[in-house]
Amino acid sequence: MSKRIKQKHIVCLGGGNAMPKAVLAGLKHYPVRISAVCAMLDTGGSAGRLRKDYGIVSPGDIRRAFLALANTSPIIENLFNYRFEDGQLKGHNLANLFITALELATNDYQKVLSEMSKFLNVAHQVLPVTLEKSTLFAVLANGKIISGETNIDKPKHDGRLKIKKVFLRPQIKAYSPSLKAIREADLIVIGPGDLYSSLAQILLTEGVARAVRQSRAKTVYVCNLVTKYGETNDFSVQKFSDEIEKYLGSSPDYVVYNNFVPPASRIKKYFKDHPELISLVKIDDNLNEAKFIGANLFLKSGPLEHDSQKLAKIITGLV
Repeated sequence: MSKRIKQKHIVCLGGGNAMPKAVLAGLKHYPVRISAVCAMLDTGGSAGRLRKDYGIVSPGDIRRAFLALANTSPIIENLFNYRFEDGQLKGHNLANLFITALELATNDYQKVLSEMSKFLNVAHQVLPVTLEKSTLFAVLANGKIISGETNIDKPKHDGRLKIKKVFLRPQIKAYSPSLKAIREADLIVIGPGDLYSSLAQILLTEGVARAVRQSRAKTVYVCNLVTKYGETNDFSVQKFSDEIEKYLGSSPDYVVYNNFVPPASRIKKYFKDHPELISLVKIDDNLNEAKFIGANLFLKSGPLEHDSQKLAKIITGLV
């Protein structure tokens, strides 16, 4: 009788659109077990409004993870991505409303997760990093303090000012199943995503960074492809890695970064369409350590985004 091979367990930490599209969408096609641990402090848009109106944790990032891992019909996926364009529901995303209704009806977040998994036929695990409420703050180079994830993400202040550090107030504890997943992981993937408004808030949640450090798993940081106004102006690969190390409390075992420069016309068009983004991430001259893994990570054409299949191949090779 042949022995059944145990699937490797990959835990992915992140939020926003980047981690689900770049990592989860690719990994789900491989024979691995995935746990997505999502940021939960979004204060902007539909998710932020629902959080404020109903006193719930933000549904936005967990929605994106569920949809990236979904195995359902395109009609259902399009339905869950539907955003109302007018009336009292203007700006609201249907999946955000669905998750909010589930949370209010059940008053049990574990049931919210299990029902979402059933509805979208998700074979993997989607988890909140916390169920507690807090606010993300950023301290700027001039000493000014910015309050709220969305104000860091879309600065109303002078976005040329560098962020010295971010912190949470009040301090919040991690969701215990998320810590369990991290401790039992074979590989932990951090990012890609907004450095301060998504990734740092996860690592600042009490228990997360310690669990990552104590896990037997190797850690992989997937560096962003482009820099963002107000958060990572002029950042290089090394600077991104150093900031992750600061909030993690240890150096990631691997840093996966893009080392390919697309045609100038494609770059120009992308940044024209995305004025909040600034430039390609700079590649340092001294990235010779074995932990730095450079590759052409861009999609073959179109937007300057990670190719999820290229990234999945690299990540599964590391596990």
